[in-house]
Amino acid sequence: MQTTDAISLLRAQLKGISTSYAIGEVTALGRSSVSVSGLNKIAALGDRVRFSADLTGEILAMEGAFAQVMPEGPTDGLRLGARVSHIGPQIISPDVSWLGRVIDPDGQPLDGRALHQGLRNYPLINTPPSPTGRRGLGQRLGTGHAVFDTLLPIVEGQRVGLFAGSGVGKSRLIAALAQEVQSDVVVIGLIGERGREVRDFVAETLGPKGLSRAVVIAATSDRPAPTRARAAFAMMAVAEYFRDQGRNVLLLADSITRFAEAQRDVAAAAGEPFGPSGFPASMAQSVMGLAERAGPGIGHQGNITAIFSVLVAGSDMEGPVADVTRGVLDGHVVLSREIAERGRFPAIDVLRSVSRSLPGAASEDENRSIQRARHLIAAYDKAEVMVQAGLYSPGSDPLTDAAVKVWPELDAFVAERNTGGVDQSFEALEKILSSASPVRKPN
Repeated sequence: MQTTDAISLLRAQLKGISTSYAIGEVTALGRSSVSVSGLNKIAALGDRVRFSADLTGEILAMEGAFAQVMPEGPTDGLRLGARVSHIGPQIISPDVSWLGRVIDPDGQPLDGRALHQGLRNYPLINTPPSPTGRRGLGQRLGTGHAVFDTLLPIVEGQRVGLFAGSGVGKSRLIAALAQEVQSDVVVIGLIGERGREVRDFVAETLGPKGLSRAVVIAATSDRPAPTRARAAFAMMAVAEYFRDQGRNVLLLADSITRFAEAQRDVAAAAGEPFGPSGFPASMAQSVMGLAERAGPGIGHQGNITAIFSVLVAGSDMEGPVADVTRGVLDGHVVLSREIAERGRFPAIDVLRSVSRSLPGAASEDENRSIQRARHLIAAYDKAEVMVQAGLYSPGSDPLTDAAVKVWPELDAFVAERNTGGVDQSFEALEKILSSASPVRKPN
């Protein structure tokens, strides 16, 4: 680091040190909510307060002279009349030196090493760029996976949902994308993961190569709901910092479901009524507001290409979180337990997956190849039970005949890793399709 940069950084850090704090006091106590007086003319909704060196909280509501605070930890030992200091709004100060680091939602290191704070504060709760000023989706990105290079393309600024149950290879796929998708920077949010999983993901699944160009923001499952929810907002703020520098960012969020569940807990503490789905009405707005912050930038800004994982119980794509997320994104990829159980990874169900970057992300010839491949996959899916039971008679249907002939190669193609780029992936797909028997157009 140059001397002038070090001095500027030191000045910014000194400027961020408050010499005085507004003080309130605890007037009522509960396990999930604390009432505080004396901050009503200073604090705002969403601000954070400090009860002690180990206990902070977030202001959820204000009425008269009292603020309702959700503590971010156990309240054992907290007494009526205890002093409460006002920290201020939720902000984070990213820096380029954060690449290769693992941090918490407050911008503090989780890897045991000192962490420099940046020169500019970014609010965790922010508005997306103007929809009329944004660029359109950008160029197609190489992903290292044949299926994403062809049938389900990902382009710059696209927002994709990765829908999966537990144990079907979601984390493995996210790590592979972090390592191989074309981007300048990768920002990864691990929201509500178990502590062991965070360690394994960073050290083994992601590895040194993937971590070298990434910033990982983690809030484990044992952290309070406000902290877990703040991890998603911090992840997005860090991505916006690099986007504002003109860099193309790959954002990987795991998972939006746990973010929504954390927001549900916060809403419950604030007394918000719940809907029939078990989530408050604010859940949809929280998820959509977060997703809208990703996407193409404005002017000289870069793009945030986002992949949001969504946990779906029993592959239920109609659950409240899955339904809201799917509706606001530019495509969705479904991982199938049945496919995973027969040993094919990534266990992508092509027929249930859609990239809304098509047809614009592919040429006319490429779109014809994609359509033909999907027709063949659909034909085999329809006839699979009969074929495996020996009840299908070859020659009964030309499309089914062609699908049966190329199915093993097509299925292997979906799992194929390819570092040769998009063109090589399409060449491989064309080779498979050309080996099929003549295919009649489906009705």
